[in-house]
Amino acid sequence: MPSSVDDADDRLVDLVHPPAWRNPEPRNPYNLVVIGGGTAGLVAAMGAAGLGAHVALVERHRLGGDCLNVGCVPSKALLRSARVVGEAGRAASLGVHVGTPRVDAQAVLGRLRARRAALAANDSAARFTRAGVDVFFGDARFEDRRTIVVGGAGLRFARAVIATGTRPAVPPIPGLDTVPFLTNETVFDVAEVPARLLVLGAGPIGCELAQAWARLGAAVTLIDVAPGILPREDADAAAWVRRSLERDCVRLALGRTVTRAERAGESVRLHLGASGPDPAAVHEGDQLLVATGRAPNVEGLNLPAAGVRASAQGIEVDDRLRTANARIYASGDVASPYRFTHAADALSRIVVQNALFFGRRRASALVVPWVTFTDPELAHVGVHQADVARADGRLATIEIPLAEVDRAVLDEATDGFVRIHHEGGRIRGATIVGAHAGELIGEVAYAMTTGGTLSQLSSVVHPYPTLGEALRKAGDAYRRTALTPTRRRWLSHYFRLRR
Repeated sequence: MPSSVDDADDRLVDLVHPPAWRNPEPRNPYNLVVIGGGTAGLVAAMGAAGLGAHVALVERHRLGGDCLNVGCVPSKALLRSARVVGEAGRAASLGVHVGTPRVDAQAVLGRLRARRAALAANDSAARFTRAGVDVFFGDARFEDRRTIVVGGAGLRFARAVIATGTRPAVPPIPGLDTVPFLTNETVFDVAEVPARLLVLGAGPIGCELAQAWARLGAAVTLIDVAPGILPREDADAAAWVRRSLERDCVRLALGRTVTRAERAGESVRLHLGASGPDPAAVHEGDQLLVATGRAPNVEGLNLPAAGVRASAQGIEVDDRLRTANARIYASGDVASPYRFTHAADALSRIVVQNALFFGRRRASALVVPWVTFTDPELAHVGVHQADVARADGRLATIEIPLAEVDRAVLDEATDGFVRIHHEGGRIRGATIVGAHAGELIGEVAYAMTTGGTLSQLSSVVHPYPTLGEALRKAGDAYRRTALTPTRRRWLSHYFRLRR
């Protein structure tokens, strides 16, 4: 591997877990002690320190957590390279002939690591120390309801935050523990594009990485027990992504149970049970990526000593993010069904206010969108189509196909739609499929957060030609539905009088 790759990883480690780091002497008591240096923990620690609180932060591995090290940052760097391959495949439709792309795997992966290192300064131990946070590296555990121990040092606190995140959940498949496999924690450490890649799990991570590696040259098989991909999304929205995966030559084995895993020389072999008309099958790959969900990191914390309860879903909290011990809060993936970086950020802002200032902000008041960064992207916020069907007419839907949006037509990017669910014009949810859906969903989330309506979206001046015009079109469509026959007759009478 090129030395530049090693240099990038060295720069990353120097920032987020310096090899020569020595933990400071505790300066007890602390206003806030934070366990976990991922997004949730970093936002809580920096927010509290910025307000003048006396803060300690404990991390057992690397600051930045999953997002920086093995999640959002490296995955989106990989997807950026894969998107270029996708664009090259569509170039002929734009009158540009570029030939077959040649993927330099080492350059792609080297760029990924370099960009990760470039962003690491934001999460560095030095930055938090400069902000007044006492940074401790090591395993944390509760000694009692007001003390956390790390590396033999006791940290006394007035308030604490558990922000330990999650890890990949490995399914109980016979033989899986005997074969080598990748997870999101190791997939970005590969040295080359796998010739044959098996991906187990067709959720967001599985779909994103299956498409990316297929575009970069791997022969990918995507396997899931569910009958379709992205089961949390509207089926017709997920269908757009499925068609794109199939165009990228991702082989789908859906609705199939993996009955056994085994080694086959240097390869991995998965045995799939029969399903309906589909007979039992065997799939073989050079690498196996397991992307079947997440499990909370709560082991080793000695939660009973602190009076904190946890379940298989994570730390149990109330709507203000307090645990059973009112002095201890939890934030981020370990305590929320919304396991996204932006959700962790928002939840920790609530924690800082509630823990340090006797605030009463509620997590349930947040409007949390999410995005699957496939091509096309799939973004969602609020209620789904199934919720509309169960609402007995209280909710309605406006849908704008991207084929009706000029910019999408000009860009040859008409795959998808903008779908907004509303209650008398007040926006209750949306699903967007298409290029830059993740950018568009933010405007909808803002409208929902501020009580916005479709009529207001219609009134917003969107620059032309942009994909954002789809939101204005949705507002216009709602206004047309508000023009009832009675109103139309009244207007006809009005205009006759004005002639």
